[in-house]
Amino acid sequence: MIRMLKLLMVKDKEFYSFLRKRLQIKPRDIRLYELAFLHRSASLILPDGSLANNERLEYLGDAVIDVVIADYLFRKFPREHEGFLTRMRSRIVNRVQLDSVASKMGLDKVLIFNKSKEVVRSKVCGDAFEALIGAIYLDKGYSKTRKYIINHVIKNYIDLDLVVHTETDFKSRLIEWGQKYKLQVGFELLEEEKKSDSCSIFSVQVTIGGVAIEKGAGRSKKEAEQQASKKALTYISTSTDFSTDALEQYLDRIKQQ
Repeated sequence: MIRMLKLLMVKDKEFYSFLRKRLQIKPRDIRLYELAFLHRSASLILPDGSLANNERLEYLGDAVIDVVIADYLFRKFPREHEGFLTRMRSRIVNRVQLDSVASKMGLDKVLIFNKSKEVVRSKVCGDAFEALIGAIYLDKGYSKTRKYIINHVIKNYIDLDLVVHTETDFKSRLIEWGQKYKLQVGFELLEEEKKSDSCSIFSVQVTIGGVAIEKGAGRSKKEAEQQASKKALTYISTSTDFSTDALEQYLDRIKQQ
């Protein structure tokens, strides 16, 4: 028993040190941060039968990140239009970017998840990052959370110049292209394949003018739509069958209606 207590004390000290030195956080309620790194695949069963994991903190952190980034971009780019700000926010808070930030921060070092279950490690880390922000918000309030995201996360782990010049919102681009040529762009969920309790794969079909063009797959419906849109844009730019003759014929039919 004494040995077990000593091991727990060492583990707690290591976690506290990680928060202070690596993440630059001085916790008031360390239990919030412990919960932030507890993935649902390793949920604790409480005495009342409910489960304890980081999902609720993840939900809260996601909302806080959206608000902070929107406010930051609004002030950072005072002369840019709404479309630019929306695209920038989407590029910063998208799943790939958050997974990358979480990895750079080293969150996988303290993340607790059931390794016997099929989970995508990078996605789990991205979720933990959102949960971490939720924990900071509850522990320190909005003002300090905002400062942390701007001064620690954005400045250290996000290259804004690269974000500005990197296209990630392929779905919006495809929809804008469709509006330009008066073509209806649609997305159809083909299937959701459940790999495990904590991992699903979504398959989406993108259609243009009622014609099935490309399919995409991803860990979320949004990710699958982005992949399908990216492939569709590539198809449009390289396929003479669709982007020239077929497109002109389709537009001619619309004009005749």
